[in-house]
Amino acid sequence: MSVLAAHARDIESLGQSHRRRSLSPRTGSDFASNDYLGLAASPRLREAVAAALNRGVSIGSGGSRLLRGNDPEHEALEAEAAAFFGSETALYFSSGFAANAALFATLPQTGDLILYDALIHASAHDGMRLARAPAQGVAHNDAQAFDDAISAWRRAGGTGTPWIAVESLYSMDGDQAPLADLAGIAQRHGGMLLIDEAHATGVFGPDGRGLAAALEGRNDVVTMRTCGKALGCEGALVCGPAIVRDFLINRGRAFIFSTAPSPLMASAVRAALAILADEPERRTRLDALIVHAGQVLAPLGATVTGSQILPLIVGDAEATMALAARLQAAGFDVRGIRPPTVPPGSARLRISITLNVDIADIDRLATCLEALS
Repeated sequence: MSVLAAHARDIESLGQSHRRRSLSPRTGSDFASNDYLGLAASPRLREAVAAALNRGVSIGSGGSRLLRGNDPEHEALEAEAAAFFGSETALYFSSGFAANAALFATLPQTGDLILYDALIHASAHDGMRLARAPAQGVAHNDAQAFDDAISAWRRAGGTGTPWIAVESLYSMDGDQAPLADLAGIAQRHGGMLLIDEAHATGVFGPDGRGLAAALEGRNDVVTMRTCGKALGCEGALVCGPAIVRDFLINRGRAFIFSTAPSPLMASAVRAALAILADEPERRTRLDALIVHAGQVLAPLGATVTGSQILPLIVGDAEATMALAARLQAAGFDVRGIRPPTVPPGSARLRISITLNVDIADIDRLATCLEALS
């Protein structure tokens, strides 16, 4: 028997339940990516990268930030990001997954409690598995449930810090967290609020500074902002108080023992932040596309969320993937999302609106969906 027989059986079982994943090429109109502002292939980012190469910026870092991998481009990006988002400091990670895993594994201490939204990202769960503090799920977007859970923990003798963990904009549902209410709860209970701004950065807030822009700079708020979505680059920025940055540098294993991100990519992120400030028309155009998409796709079953993410719940995983395949064959890159990424019975098409499409593309998608329904 092969030593990998158990792995083969697992893959076979995934296929039988219509949950086996595979890689497929990018093709057709983009209704699947997170490149919301169309920056990934933008001429201005290309020019910024070319200029960085010409001035001698390295492609690779050569080591961890604590060895020889700390490049002036990293430090320049972190200073500019802190100023742009309004935080005391910023720290650049290689990905949002790495940043989230480091935050949850490192910041909460013994005697603390992590309270997380039931729909929080998988990266947070991986970080919580390594955390010193216990973690407890809370009903999705229910601020009162967070308050009640902290109060119950205090009554039971909890004396540490409660860490409230949410996404500002949920990637599969497109809905927003009640951030103002949660910030008030954190303040009342002496807690910390961890906000994953991955899908809001660049799209919402003044100059694209996200849904948490008004909370940035508080000593009880930490935000994580990915650079590989609306910014069109790679990596992630953890923004917050200086002590958080210092603690992650000293205690965050995912930071300490990882090769530093490419200095060239740090240059690209710097340019992307400048684009957010200089080109507000990108957000204006995206807003118009989002409104139009809601108007033509809602009658076909899509949920209008007020964001660039419009889920169309199908329910059955097999039916979802079959519908996605038919749309892809018709020239529309729409992907199906199945459990365990989403709750059982809620398999869906995740329709993403980006500047890589226009109104005519959205109308053609609606026409195709109507014909297939």
